[in-house]
Amino acid sequence: MSNHFLRISLAIALAAVPVFAQTPKAAAKPIPHAADGHPDLSGIWQALGVSLTGETPAQPGGAYPAGSGRSREAPPYKPELQAHVRELVADPAHSPSAQCMLLGVPAITMNPMPLEIVQTPKKTVILYEVMRAFRIIPTGTPHPSDLDPTYMGDSVGHWEGDTYVVDVTGFNDKTWLDGAGHFHSGALHVTERYTRTPEDTIHYEAVAEDPGVLTKPWKVVDTQLRHPPREDRVMEYECAQNNIDLPHIVKPGSK
Repeated sequence: MSNHFLRISLAIALAAVPVFAQTPKAAAKPIPHAADGHPDLSGIWQALGVSLTGETPAQPGGAYPAGSGRSREAPPYKPELQAHVRELVADPAHSPSAQCMLLGVPAITMNPMPLEIVQTPKKTVILYEVMRAFRIIPTGTPHPSDLDPTYMGDSVGHWEGDTYVVDVTGFNDKTWLDGAGHFHSGALHVTERYTRTPEDTIHYEAVAEDPGVLTKPWKVVDTQLRHPPREDRVMEYECAQNNIDLPHIVKPGSK
């Protein structure tokens, strides 16, 4: 368990430094490309999140601090749902991570624990340390016609220039958009965009559309930092072991 907290501590330190200061100027170099000519996203990456629930401390109004590498506004919920959002925020026991559930998209990508991308011409695989989750993303293939609702949804990818675009649909309603109580319905549809930069980071954008609960699309921007070129790998994560404090955050009367 201590190794996971060391990784989170690293993310805290990185988030305190502006992105442009984290990489020496000499590191700006040509973006590596895979054998098929597309930018190579393969490697181990880590978001600039700083908490177990995948959130960077936000300023009033829902905006993230300058220099955090992440930006968003609060999701635009329908007025009649605002009270429910406040209820979820007030009780951490409602968090999917507190319940050892898969975090869903885009929340899992913004979680501070590392992820590994394995890119091939026909599919891209993302291995997440948190919850030992994974996604297999076919490239150039449509969604199946008979999707069953799942925590992570169904993902298919394609290239738009140098950006890998992932279309995600087929969600259940048991996860949050992020770690701040922002729930969604089964109508959620997410479009992700992964763009590798000369600074050896991945610029990540996700747009969530959910006519069931949102009044308009909601966008989040994040930065994935590449782990140094050394022997490294995604570690084992066991929620039952790590989550020993759940009884202390569950409020009386919570279910």
